[in-house]
Amino acid sequence: MATAAPAAIQAFTITLIVRRFLPETDEEPRWESFDVEVFSTDRVLDALHKIKWEQDGTLSFRRSCAHGICGSDAMRINGRNRLACKTLIKDLDITEPIYVEAIKGLPLEKDLIVDMEPFFAAYREIKPFLISNSTPEKGKERVQTIANREIFDDTTKCILCAACTTSCPVFWTDGQYFGPAAIVNAHRFIFDSRDDAAKERLEILNDKEGVWRCRTTFNCTDACPRGIQVTQAIAEVKQAVLRGRA
Repeated sequence: MATAAPAAIQAFTITLIVRRFLPETDEEPRWESFDVEVFSTDRVLDALHKIKWEQDGTLSFRRSCAHGICGSDAMRINGRNRLACKTLIKDLDITEPIYVEAIKGLPLEKDLIVDMEPFFAAYREIKPFLISNSTPEKGKERVQTIANREIFDDTTKCILCAACTTSCPVFWTDGQYFGPAAIVNAHRFIFDSRDDAAKERLEILNDKEGVWRCRTTFNCTDACPRGIQVTQAIAEVKQAVLRGRA
């Protein structure tokens, strides 16, 4: 008995409304509408590719791995910070237009591209690297227990996409605030038993633009594409500041 062939996946048309900004011609950003044929398995990144490759080659956005690891394609999709490569079309309300714009709080360069330098400047300031005053035995590694690793394991997952930082209303209004991502990456080393610079980092973050600017809105935790408990990490750094140690 012959078996029926599987039904083909049906394509359908969605409307993407993209906030455009061409610095050569635009004084202010503007919204532009595109109708795109997609499949339910497509992601917003796929829809943007179709626009760029088939409709308007001037559309500009960042992307690299397209698998949620590089963090390049963070943008606001229907008012929420997300990675375009991890946002499936089927998970959005396709009966309404899908709004796509650049992340907020960083200087807009073109279309969906922002200047990331202020973000990375804050990241560099917290010294995001291991600082140790001791040298391991020749041929040996720096030993760490499983329990000690678990203390900071969550904050090792950051991919520096800036989704958390640019979802923060304090960061939008205060360009000097370190922001959640910088604090998360400080947490990763402050609580690392192999590191000897916790006190130095805590002093950096015990600044008027450091951890005390956080208003615990949980926007950062909601925005993180890696599921990091960002607000909890910030709270743990605050406690460490008050104790004077990790």
